[in-house]
Amino acid sequence: MSASPILITGGAQRVGHYCAQRLLDDGHPLIVGYRREHASLEALRRRGAITLQGDFAERAGILDFIARLRDETQALRAIVHNAASWAADTEDDGSGAHFERLFNVHMQAPYLINRHCRELLEACGEPQRDIVHITDHLAARGMREHAAYAATKAGLDNLTRSFAALYAPSIQVNAIAPGPVMLNGEDDGAIGEDARQHSAMGMVPGPGVIYQSLRYLLDNRFTTGVTLTVDGGSAGC
Repeated sequence: MSASPILITGGAQRVGHYCAQRLLDDGHPLIVGYRREHASLEALRRRGAITLQGDFAERAGILDFIARLRDETQALRAIVHNAASWAADTEDDGSGAHFERLFNVHMQAPYLINRHCRELLEACGEPQRDIVHITDHLAARGMREHAAYAATKAGLDNLTRSFAALYAPSIQVNAIAPGPVMLNGEDDGAIGEDARQHSAMGMVPGPGVIYQSLRYLLDNRFTTGVTLTVDGGSAGC
């Protein structure tokens, strides 16, 4: 495995935390970005992961995170942009702050991190370097109660192709667009059943399918500028 670490943002919970654990299992040095302290982070630290707190809701917080990241490492094998805010438009007070916050988390942070950390990726001694954006399978379709979320995730998907063209051939840039692969702890049986009914596969598979997709991208030297949709065929249901 590479001596240079992989950065994964939003690695304290859910899919991000699962992928962080699996990357450690596979022997990768790891830097985990997180917004709030969670008990799950201590387990990652005990396994050798570096953890960096960062609030991506504002540009200043993003730039501060980048500065501290550059203090921690001189090279990166990959960047996985998993940080997200699942905030409904009911939080919008009409000032534009709601949309701006989601824009910062889903687009501004990946954009700035990609720009400022290009040289860290190019300093990696491995033949392959990757950027992976975690988007959403519904981003291109829009969401009635999560318009700001869907729009900014769609923007992140678009950034995938722009950065793929800009950074080729030395850095590969791809995206993964998950569907409902796992449920929240508070989700009731009806929500799970609805997710299964809207999937051609009829299942909620768990976060392993996202790690399989991430592993594919990290191991494939000829794939760039693509979005892997991992939603069990829900688009056709």
